[in-house]
Amino acid sequence: MATPPQASPGYSRTITPQMDSLSSKPDQSAMSPAPPTISSGAPRFPPPISQQDQIPSPSIKLPTMLSPANGVKTGSSVPHMSTPPGPPVFASPVRPAAVPFRTSPATPQPVAFSSASSLPTSSPPYFSNGSVELQQQLPSAIEEPVPDGKSPCVLFSAHKVLKHKKQANVPSLGFGVLVSPGRDTSPGPQVIQRDPHRCHDCGAYSNLYSNILIGSGQWQCVICGNLNGSEGEYIALSKEELRNFPELSSPLVDFIQTGNKRPSFVPVTDSRTSAPVVLVIDECLDEQHLQYLQSSLHAFVDSLPPTTRIGIILYGRAVSVYDFSEESIASAEVIPGGASPTQEALKALIYGTGISLSPMHASKEVAHLIFSSLRPYKLNVPEASRDRCLGTAVEVALAIIQGPSADFSRGVVKRPGVNSRIIVCAGGPNTYGPGSVPHSYTHPNYPHKEKTAIKWMEHLGREAHQQNTVIDILCAGTCPVRVPVLQPLAKASGGAFVLHDDFGEAFGMNLQRASARAAGSHGLLEIRCSDDILVTQVVGPGEEAHIENHETFKNDLSLCIRMLSVEETQCFSISMENRHDIKSDFVFFQFAIQYSNVYQADITRVITIRLPTVDSVPEYLQSVEDEVAAVLIAKRTLLGAKSHSDAIDMRTTIDERVKDIALKFGSQVPKSKLRRFPKEISLLPEFLFHLRRGPLLGNIVGHEDERSVLRNLFLNASFDLSLRMVAPRCLMHREGGTFEELPAYDLVMQSDTAVVLDHGTDVFIWLGAELAADEGRSAAAVAACKTLAEELTELRFPAPRILAFKEGSSQARYFVSRLIPAHKDPPYEQEARFPQLRTLTTEQRTKLKSSFIHFDDPSICEWIRSLKVVPPEPI
Repeated sequence: MATPPQASPGYSRTITPQMDSLSSKPDQSAMSPAPPTISSGAPRFPPPISQQDQIPSPSIKLPTMLSPANGVKTGSSVPHMSTPPGPPVFASPVRPAAVPFRTSPATPQPVAFSSASSLPTSSPPYFSNGSVELQQQLPSAIEEPVPDGKSPCVLFSAHKVLKHKKQANVPSLGFGVLVSPGRDTSPGPQVIQRDPHRCHDCGAYSNLYSNILIGSGQWQCVICGNLNGSEGEYIALSKEELRNFPELSSPLVDFIQTGNKRPSFVPVTDSRTSAPVVLVIDECLDEQHLQYLQSSLHAFVDSLPPTTRIGIILYGRAVSVYDFSEESIASAEVIPGGASPTQEALKALIYGTGISLSPMHASKEVAHLIFSSLRPYKLNVPEASRDRCLGTAVEVALAIIQGPSADFSRGVVKRPGVNSRIIVCAGGPNTYGPGSVPHSYTHPNYPHKEKTAIKWMEHLGREAHQQNTVIDILCAGTCPVRVPVLQPLAKASGGAFVLHDDFGEAFGMNLQRASARAAGSHGLLEIRCSDDILVTQVVGPGEEAHIENHETFKNDLSLCIRMLSVEETQCFSISMENRHDIKSDFVFFQFAIQYSNVYQADITRVITIRLPTVDSVPEYLQSVEDEVAAVLIAKRTLLGAKSHSDAIDMRTTIDERVKDIALKFGSQVPKSKLRRFPKEISLLPEFLFHLRRGPLLGNIVGHEDERSVLRNLFLNASFDLSLRMVAPRCLMHREGGTFEELPAYDLVMQSDTAVVLDHGTDVFIWLGAELAADEGRSAAAVAACKTLAEELTELRFPAPRILAFKEGSSQARYFVSRLIPAHKDPPYEQEARFPQLRTLTTEQRTKLKSSFIHFDDPSICEWIRSLKVVPPEPI
């Protein structure tokens, strides 16, 4: 069995912008020639299978990265927040450094998600179909090893599974998987234009681990052990012939049906170019905010494809729906905002002579004219007290998207369609009309009114989702927007809620990226596992769906999750446990994602993974992916942090988690009662230390509304973005325009350097004082850092804010507070992390020490020791 390589004593990378991805930890699961064990709870066996008839699962080369666009197929959805794809990684030569410190995704594997709802599940034992039941695997004729499957859409916290239930079910470390249903893969997955073969008993799909009877074409399910027919399709003369079936040679396949059973279906080349985008704009803005907003709106319409249909709605005390039929003036229909629009008002708007939705190629100049005509708020009323009928405006936007096809007597949209999008540009709270709250928190009935408003907004979001419309809410400015009230509207529709400092560059970028991101619809995620494995919790942008498949599959015990939308930037975090001690050599996991993509094709993506089981705890720990495990732990922890006081409790939970991992998996320190944290997962404490100090649980972000938005974003975020939000990535500028990747410790603050710190939703550029004094060098360094920051975040949604500042400035605290303090550690520990320090002169060391902004926070070693745990060797 192959032993995974150990982390080197040091870590740094040299990278240059525009290079491609880098992987860190190689595959650590050993391959075994033994055939998969198929277990079932029943005592009888199927007819014997001769070895010449049985075809082993072929040995294959998997697709390295992902494929088709985003979307979902059957079932309806739940709230979700889309998230950025995460920073690109760079392939580059490795320089020796001090601490094993990985910042890029652990393996070329998958990513993850969350709707802040925990979905407890249960999976009773599987039973085989018919009179023939299975207890053990079929006689094996596997002549060559089958690789344990991997897919970029699925990331396990470990590449092996412990056999013993007591050892495996340690909650402090846990076992789980991050699933990214809509992530694109490169090269793309195998595409199959026919119906899949499914187990008649449990509903699982045939896959590369299924045992095949080449004489009869029958295949055995790896989940329940049932023997199924293939209608003669798998009958073959040799095993090589079966490798032509993509589902029998690849762990990830897409079954595609382009025929559509929905009435009035018209195929489209790309629905993103024709689906309407309706802007719902706050007109209660002061002049400075309005000027920034106008610039962002002008740039937005210039970025849209010519076939995109656009609508423009303004809201204040009334709702103004702009008419694109007027080419020389900005003209609008006005609807009162104090109550939901009447059916008569909506019919007059939709069946009137005006044009509320128009393709960009015909309306770009009119849109520019409308934006130029906007005027600042004139009344002498505080921002928070201005009347804003945001709820009514969204109702009107939904009505014009439905258009004449809407049945107003029932409020049902009869026309099928792709995901439309409403983008709300808000500068303050909803204080007028349905879903509103009082202007002041001191209102005697505020708690009740807020609760009522939250329910109304969530209901409106669900209505939008049923109509295939996603609502993104982009807020900006200094006026509190009452996040608890508005967030359910975006979440229930499958949209995003984002806060900005102003309506400037980052807001404009998110406006463009929100409209451009593809979203599938009608998504359903099915999770099936070997009978030994129990799914205990799901966190992500979805809700448990109760699908009755018993007429088709007698014992379908899969866990089904209904998704709001299917996008690259989402991820589901799935926690699992052993039901009992595992006796087989392998366990199997199958994830089936059904959705309708942006081209309106019905997709069924099937991902099948096999993991080996082991008795040895050290062998299991060596297979653990620290980064994936850290993200899974962080998502489970953040689920309980619903308020500031909860966040403080969660920090204590992290402390207890570290102590328990050391107790259950660590080694006894000689001549001491203390235990040492296991060296195999030495990076995990560093990630957890970042988590408890950072913006998600710490006090770096000032307002609880901001922390709430970040937590909800994180729970739904992809693996890449989630990892960056937990632990920042630190890149030091070097001469020649290259960058060296270093641990995110405060020792990087050297006065003659520039540093880029990517923390997911924020990117900071720090310029040392000595370098800043050299005008020529500093200009070149800042330009290179900005170029790198833009490349790292090019496809990220939401787009992060990028801040640049000099050493010693007040803004430098944003940067310093996110670094692990190491300046108080002994010199030998500092040099262990940064070998570069050994070359510094005494004078340079003094300069470095004087540059630190001192906080009371302990270093990571001090924190671990305070828990009565001995740090692992690399730390």
